[in-house]
Amino acid sequence: MRTLEKSIAEKLLKIKAIKLQPNNPFTWASGWNSPIYCDNRKTLSYPQIRNYIKIELARLILEMYPDVEVIAGVATGAIAQGALVADTLGLPFVYVRSSPKDHGLENLIEGDLRPKQKVVVIEDLISTGGSSLKAVEAIRKDGSIVLGMMAIFTYGFPVAEQKFKTAKVKLTTLCGYDAILSEALSTNYISQEDIETLQEWRQNPSTWKADINI
Repeated sequence: MRTLEKSIAEKLLKIKAIKLQPNNPFTWASGWNSPIYCDNRKTLSYPQIRNYIKIELARLILEMYPDVEVIAGVATGAIAQGALVADTLGLPFVYVRSSPKDHGLENLIEGDLRPKQKVVVIEDLISTGGSSLKAVEAIRKDGSIVLGMMAIFTYGFPVAEQKFKTAKVKLTTLCGYDAILSEALSTNYISQEDIETLQEWRQNPSTWKADINI
């Protein structure tokens, strides 16, 4: 496992930004049953972790996209983190709404984004990829160029990987699902049997049901 992935995994688990409950699954807003729940907004409450994530995202952006001109955050989860990264890099910041504002100018993109500007999009979490790629589409329709997307964590769903490939968007994440499982197993948070359950869920998350023996 890459050192960065391991470090991020340890931090997310420590502050319970990611929780694993194979035998007592969560129910997502989509209705899916899930043995994992992620809320990366919790990282904002821990200055050391918040800054660590900000610095690593900024470092990767400079390495991969040195010609970036604007940072864009995906509402609402990545607005704060995106703004922090933009501030670190000394770049303009905009954010993309999930739907147009229902009053005033009815903006979908908030901030000053001009045609042909080169943009890196910041996301906090990648699940199926739908909402993340809607933000990319909005930026492209506005006439700007999306260089790539950076995210804190991805579940690594095959459906998401295919969507990003189809949309021709390069996705880079600080931490992935396998890194979380590896770190959780090494600290006895979960067992090897739990690993099998968690891997089964990732392959078919929309239809997965917990096998709980009562």
